[in-house]
Amino acid sequence: MGGTVTLDKWPVLGRHERAAVWLRVWTDLGRAPRTIDAYARGLAEYLEMCEREGADPLTVDRAHIARFVREMTERPSRRGANVVSIDSGAGLSNATLQQRLVPVRLFYDFLVEEGLRDSNPVGRGRYTSRSLGGGYQRGLVPRLTKLPWIPTEAQWMEILSVTANEPVRNRVMLALAYDAALRREELCSLRTNDLDPAHRTLRVRAETTKNRLERVVPYSAPTGVLLSGYLAHRATLSRARGPLFLSESRRNRAEPLTLWTWSKVVRRIALTADAPRFSTHTTRHLCLTDLARMGWELHAIASFAGHRSTDSTLTYIHLSGRDLAEKLNRGMEQIHGWRVETLARLGEQVPGAINP
Repeated sequence: MGGTVTLDKWPVLGRHERAAVWLRVWTDLGRAPRTIDAYARGLAEYLEMCEREGADPLTVDRAHIARFVREMTERPSRRGANVVSIDSGAGLSNATLQQRLVPVRLFYDFLVEEGLRDSNPVGRGRYTSRSLGGGYQRGLVPRLTKLPWIPTEAQWMEILSVTANEPVRNRVMLALAYDAALRREELCSLRTNDLDPAHRTLRVRAETTKNRLERVVPYSAPTGVLLSGYLAHRATLSRARGPLFLSESRRNRAEPLTLWTWSKVVRRIALTADAPRFSTHTTRHLCLTDLARMGWELHAIASFAGHRSTDSTLTYIHLSGRDLAEKLNRGMEQIHGWRVETLARLGEQVPGAINP
């Protein structure tokens, strides 16, 4: 069923038999629907360019892939004035450019495995620079790694001030998103039976997570009060068990709240609070950063966040220059004290030392 819907959405995939087979393989392997849709979109855009240029995707070379990259980098943004920031200098962010290349590379990996090609024109998107001794690697698209945006205390207070005027559902969603460091899909996919109010914990089901790792995370007492109020309000919409957060619009009343509706809510809050960079993922960054500020061990933060590797956790944690300066000062004070202490001991231990 999912494959049929995807082909209806991206008909170009149906015109290329091997592309349709490749996508069906990933669907049968149980990849998440959003992953399948992202793969389909990236490959569809590439195949559409092949059709425009009259190129056979089974026989193209690396130069053709380079043209696809150039087309993406020069593409104007479809969102126009709604773009918050574009780090690629074009209509697609650097991360999106990388994302579009992934399915193209995987598609050619599949063709090589099937014996339909001798090599992958995308490869791993890397080459080795001989001029630097063969140890430096560079991708087809330079990968930009930017620090996540974290609101200042003043910006955060303004965001909370705006949120205070939101319906109870939106207030509790923002509180849970921060308290439990939830991704957007994890938050919107919560069900009533995922909650354990007695212990103030919630279960993040494996199928809703990015890396299919289930975890149980706590939430604070103030969030518990908000949640209790929302559950009473939710009962006026529906008493049935199921999705925790429900739509209250006249058209979709009592239907599960969609990811896009929550994104629109957060975007409205961001613009009203004059914090346009605030997004559905900011609360996750902020929570993990606050845990680091409180001195949590890195592996504990990784477990809380649901990361397989602490490398992923490091990209989420953003300590400001002031935080780092304070840590350095505290560390230097400890080092200085230790050195003074050891010097004092040295004076006591050296025979013939002159005491003041």
